[in-house]
Amino acid sequence: MSLEQVIATVHPEDKQGLIDAINAVITSGRVYAHQYRVRRADGLYYWIEANGRVDRADDGTPLSFPGVLINVDERRAVAAERDRATAALRSLNDTLEQRVAARTAELMQAEEKLRQSQKMEAVGQLTGGLAHDFNNLLAGISGALELMNTRIAQGRWNDVDKYIVTAQGAAKRAAALTHRLLAFSRRQTLDPQPTDVNRLMKGMTDLIQRTVGPSIVVETIGTIGLWPTLVDASQLENALLNLCINARDAMPDGGRITIEADNQWIEGDVARMHDMPEGHYLSLCVTDTGTGMTPDVIAKAFDPFFTTKPIGQGTGLGLSMIYGFANQSGGRVRIQSQVGKGTSISLYLPRYDGTATRDESDVHQAPFEFTQSGETILIVDDEPTVRMLLTDALGDLGYTLIEAADSLAGLKLLRSDVHIDLLITDVGLPGGMNGRQMADAGREVRPHLKTLFITGYAENAAIGDEQLGPGMRVLTKPFAIDALAARVQELMSA
Repeated sequence: MSLEQVIATVHPEDKQGLIDAINAVITSGRVYAHQYRVRRADGLYYWIEANGRVDRADDGTPLSFPGVLINVDERRAVAAERDRATAALRSLNDTLEQRVAARTAELMQAEEKLRQSQKMEAVGQLTGGLAHDFNNLLAGISGALELMNTRIAQGRWNDVDKYIVTAQGAAKRAAALTHRLLAFSRRQTLDPQPTDVNRLMKGMTDLIQRTVGPSIVVETIGTIGLWPTLVDASQLENALLNLCINARDAMPDGGRITIEADNQWIEGDVARMHDMPEGHYLSLCVTDTGTGMTPDVIAKAFDPFFTTKPIGQGTGLGLSMIYGFANQSGGRVRIQSQVGKGTSISLYLPRYDGTATRDESDVHQAPFEFTQSGETILIVDDEPTVRMLLTDALGDLGYTLIEAADSLAGLKLLRSDVHIDLLITDVGLPGGMNGRQMADAGREVRPHLKTLFITGYAENAAIGDEQLGPGMRVLTKPFAIDALAARVQELMSA
């Protein structure tokens, strides 16, 4: 059969492809393999595959194409069906992905609406309790200040000290309340130090007894050889006091509170059950003989804003604060309770492999004295009352003060020739940059600039994702004047 006769039986759509394949084989001299459709005697087309080579005369003229023809019609049909199924599956997957994406988006929107609803409900609960607490504290502060003003005008100086103490006490309680909020949001500033919990309990006993009242017996049980733990002692004191107050509220008719510290080895299954690493822990347990908790109450006890107290008598942040403090310190909190038999709440804090630091209350601290060195301090804060407080307090100690109300003015002074020994700056500042950014920019021209950040937030909010550099410290608002003076002297002498 001539080449023309072969091509005449080929499907019109495949003729040109076959001609091109033949020409390519003649040109290259290689073997060939090509699939195309040919017409059968009944007029129907089917697929074949031609495999072979080109035979040539001595002068290179192509003479024939010896080879084999294979019927691949069924194979092609299977391949076509496979391709169709693959395409259908791909289309189905695309459709499913679109449906899943759409459904996921709907669920996310629904969850966001639910979260927003819960948030608004939580905010409502929070503001109710906080408004009550803060209004009481503000009434104490403003009332004491008004009476001070009246007594001074009357010349009754003997009463002034009483009102000063009252206002200071209310201010400290307000500060403690804001720290509870920071603890709830896991943003409190912690100053972990090796701590002797036996000594801490002993120092807290009288305060706890006065707080819970005479109808409740307070017993503390220490352990000989108690391990130290690396923890913020003041926050642990707050947690312990909160637990004892909760225990008191659970015993309206009186009872017993037992505070016990012990060494614990938490291993294997117990560690995994409570999602804590296996190892040595110090346990601090507060046990009462009160009304106890139901399983439902235990399950919600650490939830923010959850409280069983009457409206206006609590914000529901106490146990949430303790939970946040314990976790932030690398530990855990557990509750064991039976209705009618009492409750035991245990803090587990990691063992510190070292020696506890000496209690600062055991060390006599000399009063801060006037300095004759006349170091210069730049104060940058957008709040005039804070600048006034800082300049008056530090001016009394003999420092020379320069003020700026925003980061732009502060940076201008830092880049000037003015002598500056220390920068004290708020973290949140107007002027285009925050306090940390301004301090870093200032260090470009004053590499050894000492800096004290003052902030109403936590230390991690002050420094962001970075670490404090050498010669940098943080002091959280509100602060006592002696704490400010101590931090300034520490930086000046460093």
